[in-house]
Amino acid sequence: MREVVQRGLYYDELETGVVYRHRPGRTLTEADDVVFSTLTMNHQALHLDAAWAATQPFGQRLVNSMMTLSTLVGLSVGQVTQGTIVANLGFREVEFPKPLFHGDTLYAETEVVEKRLSASRPGQGVVTLEHRGLNQDGVLVARAVRTALFWTRTAHEAACAAVPDGDASPQPGVDPGVVGRPAPAEPGVAGQAEPAVPTKPGFGAGGEHEPVLERGDEESAW
Repeated sequence: MREVVQRGLYYDELETGVVYRHRPGRTLTEADDVVFSTLTMNHQALHLDAAWAATQPFGQRLVNSMMTLSTLVGLSVGQVTQGTIVANLGFREVEFPKPLFHGDTLYAETEVVEKRLSASRPGQGVVTLEHRGLNQDGVLVARAVRTALFWTRTAHEAACAAVPDGDASPQPGVDPGVVGRPAPAEPGVAGQAEPAVPTKPGFGAGGEHEPVLERGDEESAW
């Protein structure tokens, strides 16, 4: 039986200058805004106090811009980065030209600005993406330039194939050949097994990916 697994795009499949439009959009509600703001300890009255916000220039509460940015990036995951990204390297040029209000719908699109193979990590490439968010009227409300490290398809397939039978597939960005595996628990000892010592700098004791910057590349360590 042929199986198709939903995923994003590998480095090889991303094309410079192509715009990927992500659907569906996400309608941001009052509840979304209040939960996000309080969860992140942002008690800004512009997000929480309807009476006070009514006296301010926009006349109503604004959607927390950090939620706008998070949702903008989240909307792109299924089409661009799901299962194909190694690490998020950073954001720059983050802008919010217009506000979002409760009940507005955010639509996202992503343009591939540039790409290059990594100088220090074979089988991976650095991609610059521009995420743009528009409301239901097509007005630009958010923009962010982002750099991310992607797998090439052949390298990721080889990494997945290297996982021994019976083990789960590796998480994106974790090379099964270099991450220490948990040691088995001793008989009669409750709790989790102690993690093995990582075999390569840049990976945590539990196997989580912690990129290590290596100098020598003029543009970046990647």
